[in-house]
Order: sequence, then structure tokens, then C-alpha cells
Amino acid sequence: MGKNTKTNAARLLDQHKIAYELIPYAVDENDLGARHIADQLGEDIAQVFKTLVLHGDRSGHFVCVIPGAEEVDLKKAAKITGNKKCDLIPMKELLPLTGYIRGGCSPIGMKKALPTYIHSSIEKQSQIYVSAGMRGLQLKMDPHDLIGITKATLCDLTTTV
Repeated sequence: MGKNTKTNAARLLDQHKIAYELIPYAVDENDLGARHIADQLGEDIAQVFKTLVLHGDRSGHFVCVIPGAEEVDLKKAAKITGNKKCDLIPMKELLPLTGYIRGGCSPIGMKKALPTYIHSSIEKQSQIYVSAGMRGLQLKMDPHDLIGITKATLCDLTTTV
């Protein structure tokens, strides 16, 4: 991988001297899900976290980072963030808001720092994977470094599928 494959997320981690590995995987345009990524990496789905951007009726935009096999529970997310209700943002808003596209949205290095909430199960993992900021590339890193750099709140945000 050349220098120019560094994403905003990777550059930010470098600036903060946080250790990580860039792990490429084969992209399937028809399946951008975390399970496909876990299968490609040969890793447990519990280590692969997905990044979702939501909008609350009171707080505005915020980020949820949850285990790949789970779905965000909108009621829990609203309560935790002080909203009456919240929803995932429309896909067309993702790139202008974050600088990232669907399937390549990293919780690190968004255009604007948004309040971030990470599922508490992340602490059970020694290493986790999150998007590096583009399709086909994951960041492998210590979960505590992710919590620190995103200034995240740990909580339960999911409903098991």
C-alpha cells in the first residue's frame, strides 16, 4: 500500500501516535455488511464494529459504533443521547456530513467531530476492526484507543438480531 492510500482516519491516528494496522479486504458492492467483512478477514463478527450516523430530534447528529452482527436500537439510542426520537440519516447526507461513503464510514476523522457512542461490548475485545474510511480497508486497533480518540461514551445501543 502506497502513502496515498492513507485515509483521514489513519492520518489522525498517526498524528496522535496511536498504533493500528490497515487491513485490506475484498469489497462486494452487493454486500457492504459487517458479516461479509468479518468473513473476508477471517475474524469473529464480534470484533468487527460498524459505524452508523443518526440524527436526534434534540441533539442533532451523533455516531453509534456497534458490533457487526447487531442492529442499533433507536429507542435506546434516543434515550442515551437525550432525544425523544432519532433515526439513521438519509444515505445522501452521509458524504456531505462525514466525508465518508456508505460501507466506508469511519468513526475517526469525520469532517466534523460528532458525539460518539460505542457499544460497551467493545471492552471485551483485545483488538477490534472499524472502517478505515474507505470501502475495502479496515483499521485493526486497540478498542481503548478508539474510545479515547473519539471521546466516546460506552453504552448499550443494540437490539440483538
